[in-house]
Amino acid sequence: MSKDFIPDFVAIEDALKRADGLPLSSLWGRINRSEREGRMKVLLVRIHVKPECAEAFHAATIENARCSREEPGIARFDVIRQADDPNRFVLIEAYRTPDANATHRETAHYKTWRTTVESMMAEPRVGTWHDSVSPDDEGR
Repeated sequence: MSKDFIPDFVAIEDALKRADGLPLSSLWGRINRSEREGRMKVLLVRIHVKPECAEAFHAATIENARCSREEPGIARFDVIRQADDPNRFVLIEAYRTPDANATHRETAHYKTWRTTVESMMAEPRVGTWHDSVSPDDEGR
């Protein structure tokens, strides 16, 4: 380890609180670079719905997105639909703070959406976290 290395103890403490029994070797990846640098976190959620549910899913998801955009912790909430398969969607959720997703998941509109669309899924939805790179938080 270089003598210039200065651990970010706040980030380490936060990661330990979120560790949920994970082995110590996996903690470093949970100490997110975006949290250390103050960058927005972006969640991409890939969703495959049953064909007979696609339009109902679309309507429920648009309403959830509309309400979500009103939350102070959400910078962006997009719903996109795959051009060649109308049963596949992607949600693009950009969060201003590390805690904003947890706050979002406690809202009435998210809970209503989750309950409404749960039986519409053709397979479990898959979410992946990303660090916002460009534009930066100032829009450049």
